This record gives sequence, C-alpha cells and structure tokens, in this order.
Amino acid sequence: MWQKIIKKLAWKWRGLLVTAPSITILLIGLYLTGSLQIFELAAFDQFIRFRPQKPVDKRILIVGFNESDIQTLGMTILSDELLAQLIENLKKYQPAAIGLDIFRDLPEEPGYEKLVKVFESTPNLIGIRKVVGNQINSPINPPPILDKLNQVGANDLPIDVDSKIRRFFLYLTDREGKIVPSFGLKLATIYLQNLKIFPKPATVNPEYLQLGEAVFIPFENNHGGYIKANAKGYQIILNYRSPQYTFQQVSVTDVLNNKVPPELIRDRIILIGSVAESKKDLFFTPYSSKIIGIPEKMSGVEIHANITSLIINSALGEMNLIKSLPEFLEWIWIFFWSIIGAGITWKWRYSGGFSQFSGKSIISLFVLTGGLLSISYYAFLWGLWIPVITPLLAICLSAIAITAFIAKTAGYIRDVFSRYLTDEVVANLLENPDGLKLDCQRRKVTILMSDLRGFSAISERSEPETIFAMLNIYLKEMTEVINQYGGTIDEFIGDAILVIFGAPTQREDDAEKAVACAVAMQISMPSVNAKLKELGLPEIQMGIGINTGEVVVGNIGCQKRSKYGVVGSNINLASRIESYTVGGEILISENTLAEVSSIVKIVQQKSVKIKGFPEPITIYQVGAISGKYHLFIPVKSELFVDLSEPVPIQFAVVEGKEVSEQFMSGSLVKVSTNSAEVKSNYLVDVMSNLRIHLLTKTVSGEKMDYFYAKVTGKKDDQSGFYIHFTALSPEVESILESWVTTGS
Repeated sequence: MWQKIIKKLAWKWRGLLVTAPSITILLIGLYLTGSLQIFELAAFDQFIRFRPQKPVDKRILIVGFNESDIQTLGMTILSDELLAQLIENLKKYQPAAIGLDIFRDLPEEPGYEKLVKVFESTPNLIGIRKVVGNQINSPINPPPILDKLNQVGANDLPIDVDSKIRRFFLYLTDREGKIVPSFGLKLATIYLQNLKIFPKPATVNPEYLQLGEAVFIPFENNHGGYIKANAKGYQIILNYRSPQYTFQQVSVTDVLNNKVPPELIRDRIILIGSVAESKKDLFFTPYSSKIIGIPEKMSGVEIHANITSLIINSALGEMNLIKSLPEFLEWIWIFFWSIIGAGITWKWRYSGGFSQFSGKSIISLFVLTGGLLSISYYAFLWGLWIPVITPLLAICLSAIAITAFIAKTAGYIRDVFSRYLTDEVVANLLENPDGLKLDCQRRKVTILMSDLRGFSAISERSEPETIFAMLNIYLKEMTEVINQYGGTIDEFIGDAILVIFGAPTQREDDAEKAVACAVAMQISMPSVNAKLKELGLPEIQMGIGINTGEVVVGNIGCQKRSKYGVVGSNINLASRIESYTVGGEILISENTLAEVSSIVKIVQQKSVKIKGFPEPITIYQVGAISGKYHLFIPVKSELFVDLSEPVPIQFAVVEGKEVSEQFMSGSLVKVSTNSAEVKSNYLVDVMSNLRIHLLTKTVSGEKMDYFYAKVTGKKDDQSGFYIHFTALSPEVESILESWVTTGS
C-alpha cells in the first residue's frame, strides 16, 4: 500500500523530483568554479549601498592632507618639520590615539630630528608599514623609532578581483615570520584599553580574537560569495559604516593654524592621511558599484577609519561583524529554493490553460524572488551574508526547466515567438491556427508617426551613452502610452516611432484611438523631460503626424526570419505630415479628420505642398479630443519681447539631413521662449527647416553657435517671417533666455 502511495506521489511530482536536484547539482558545480563570484560580490555591494547608513562615528576624526593643503603649503609631501608640528598641535588637546597613515621610513627634511623627538614623546601614536609586496609595490619599512617602540601597524588591504576593498587584515605575518597587527587594530586597541577592554582568545575557539562582545572569525577561502579566495593572514569582511565623507574631517592646514575646536580632538582617535586625488591613495569600495554615474573611490585613510570604527563598535556591541553560513548549509539553501521554484511552476502547470499557467506562475515566481531578496537583505542587516544570486538562479532555472518540460510538445509556439515581436501580433497568432501564414492583405488603417524635433542636433553635441539614455527614457514612456491605446508599434526608427492602429486587429474606432494616443503622448512629454532633467540631460520635444488610408499589411521576409509590417503611400504621407510639426504639435490629414471630426478640436489648419503629391493638401492641428477620452494639450502662451536692437543672423535651409550651402542674412527683432520674429529680405517657404547662426558683437562678428528652427509663418508686409525653435545648444538657449528676461 505504501509503495503505491509513494509511487503515485512520485509520478504526480515527477517534474519536481527530477528538476530540483539536477538544478541544485548544476548550480553548486557552477558556484564552486567561481563563475558566480563576481555576481555574488555585486549583490553584496548593493546590500551595502541600500541598507540604512550608520550615523557619523564621533569617536574618529580624519586630518586629511587635501588638494587645498598642497596648494597652500606648496608641497606634495609633508616635511618632517610640518608633520612634527601637526602632531604637537594635536597632542595638546589630548586625543585618545593618533594614527599616522603616511609612510615615514625615510627622512623628509627639514625637521627630521624634531620629528624623532615627537615620535619618542607620543606613546599613543601609531605609524604604518607595508608588510606584503606585490607586482606594483614592494614592502615598505616602518618609521625606525616607532618600530622600536612597538607603535606600528600594517596598513595593507586585500584587493578583490574587481579591484575593490571588501576585507581587511587583523594580523599579518612579515617575511621574517613576525606577526604584525593591522593599523586599525592597533588604534582600536588603544581606545578600548581606556574602556578596560583588552584582546583575549575567544571562548568558542582559542585561535580567534575576542574584543569585548565581538569574536573575530577569520575569513576563509570559500566565505559567503567568495570562492577560492586568498585567505592568508587573519582577514575579516569589512562592514563599512557608511559611504565616502561620513567621518568628520579637517584639513592639515587648519590643524597647523590651530583652527580646529579642541572638542573635535579630545579623547578621539585621530587619523592623519592623504585624501587628495593627486596622491592616488584612493580605492574602489562597495559604494563604487553605481548603476548610473562614475564610480566613486574612497581614500585609504577613510577605509582605515572604517576598519577602526568597526572593531570598536563591534567590541561594544553597537555594530555587527559580517559572518557567513557553513558551506553545507549554503548548499541546502540553494536546494531549498530549487524545490520552491520547481514546485510552484509544476503546481500551476495545468491551471486553466497556457495564459493562466503563465500568469499564476510568473506572479508566484516574482513573489518568491521578492521573498528571497527580502530574507537575504534582512539577514545581511543582522550580519549574516548568504548567497543571493545562486538561489535566485535556482528559482529561475527550475521554473525554466519545468516550463520546457511542459512545453516540449508545443514547438510551434517557439517559432511564433522567434518570428514576431509585438505582443498583439503574438496573441493573434496564438489564437489563430493559421497565424503563421498571415498573408498580405489590403486594409484601412490609421498610421501615427512621431519624431523628436531637433534630435539630430542634440546628437551632434552628445556622447553616444547620453543619446541612448535619452532614447530609452523617451521610448519607454511612449511605448506604455501606445500600448494603453491599443497601437501596434511597427518600428523604432532612431528617435522616430511608427505605430499602426487597425492591424493586425481592426476596430471601428482605430482613428479615434490613434488621435487620443497622440494627445496622451504629448501630455506625457513633461514627465519624460522631468526624468531627463534629473539625470542632467537636455529636454526634448516631439511632433506627431497622423494619416488614415489603405495600406498592405502582412508578413515581410522569409520562413527563417520575418516581421509583420505595412507598406504603402499612406505611410509616406503620415511621415511627410509629421515633418511639418514643431515640438508639441499633432497634425492630422483630411482622411483622419473625417473619421474623428465629431470629437476632435482643431486649433489651426494649413495648406502645404507635399513632395510626391501633385496638389497641395490641408493638414490640421489637433488641440483636444473629447468623447470618452477627454484629453487636451495644454496651451502655452507665447509672449514676444522686443529686442532693444536687432540681432544679426545668418540662416540656411535644411532639406532632409542636408544643410544648404547658401546662407542668407537677417536679424532677430522679437523673441519668446520658443519662437522668434525674423526680419529679412530673403523669404523662405512656410514649414521650411532652418539652420541659424547668431552673429554677435561680443565675438567680433564671428559665428558663435547655431540652432535649428522651423518657419511657421510670414509677416503680412513680406518683411520677414516667424520661426519656432526646434533644437538649441545650451549656449544659445542661455542667450535667448536672457533676451526674453531683459529684452537685450
């Protein structure tokens, strides 16, 4: 009977019983090769960065030798005389200990004899030595006098494979076999002795050091996320207190000039060291792991301040040392999450068909992932570092393995997903047995074409990384709006978006949805620009053109690789209409207006001559859409300011991407935030794009910079025309803003 029950359960959970152990063995093997170490260390860094930061440790003060000191004192290395004076000025306020994180194995005249006397008369002064040599630096001897007085600590720091400091030494053994305590330990010990706390062998293991409440368990080769790391010496994971510049800090010059309040020094640990970038005593730390921005480095003296602070605070029970699980428990931890990931996916394998299976499984896996991250994060806050990436992979790979097991007879789905990109097309194909054919057919659709005004000019002045950051923010926001209104994104063309309403699924209100989508896109642009502003990126403006007409829709390509696309002159017309827009405008064709006239507010209409069309056509500017949408584009009032005197300019017509070689003269006579009035004997067609150069007296008549604009109208007396700015450089924008403000 029991055999039947066990056999039935084994068959019922066969996917789980095979998948979980297999994934666990695979990941443990991968884990032990060290392939995942860099990712586990990255997770460690993020936990360090995201946790609540500790307040400033007022037990420690850093006397930093900074760039200002170098300029003021006129030296890159403190002379023995100045160093002696610095220490004497600190001593008179009775600090608990003074740490000199500056090598002094050789004299730096003048003042060597004076410095020797200061060393001899300062029992709470700790110097440094470099114990371990490497390919770049060899061992460095300590100051002879301090070495003789046993007032020296090692300032060596173990560097990880990604050049970051995550560990520190408590003790090191030099080449002569002598055990050397670390710089931070020496300083912390002096401070703790004043509190009657002395080093002793730990109760749990006599080979471990115990200070007060803290037992320092040595770092091992396989520790937390580390695999086969160098564990020589007595190493500890460095639980940083907080990011850079969180310890109180004063300059060397201030101490030499007695400008430091005595209470900042009395009974504190003073660390003297270089914080100047030119001294190159800077290191990467977990706080350097920024997703966006330039990684910051931390000075060596500040790292030693963190070490000293950690030792003291852990001894007093105020801060946790970071520990890890035994290796076999880490393996059980990985196996546990493999079971959970496989079990949840297997549980919902037949629940209501493919769509419900996916939905329930994905939601459950997200909850599992959140649970794993939460448990790992809160354990880290309590000082326990457990693997994160490996169990996360266990969840994902187990779910993937189960899904692959279930879907092995549904190979056609993989073909569908490899050939089609948009969600709507995929959904249509999954519901249609003949979906893979989707032969070309004529269909009436509404085409929306959006483009950023003047983005080419912005690209000319920006780095590729900046351009990609701007596009990603813009396209993400626009994609969400387009999906909300049921549009099918056919293509991203640089900064342009081609959207179809009416294919592959056709609706009666496709034109209405297209116009409503366009209005919503323009309404979303302030949100896009707010995000760009937060990142220090320039603002952008978008123009949208819409046309309704018959096109050919269907598959384009071959059996191996194809796409769902549209072809026809009405696509080109939508693009041409869009080219006449300025930033913030929506222009629609007569065909589209016929579909939406009852609910759309038209604020302006224009007759334009479009290339490829024999007769001029009328295009209409949309201001709002009513009905069930109730959306409107906020009206921006343009207040023109008369310039105190005309500003001379030169301008050339831009055709496509080409700038005409013929420059014409004119002058700006009125300006607003987005527009200007140009006085010129040379008249250009309305809707022409111009490249305009400012000519100013401040630069002796030379071209200062250029910007782009579109001609929006001509003056009635034919003495000039009006322009709308489409792309401004920061320099020109600043000048125009000053003109709007002052009129000159």
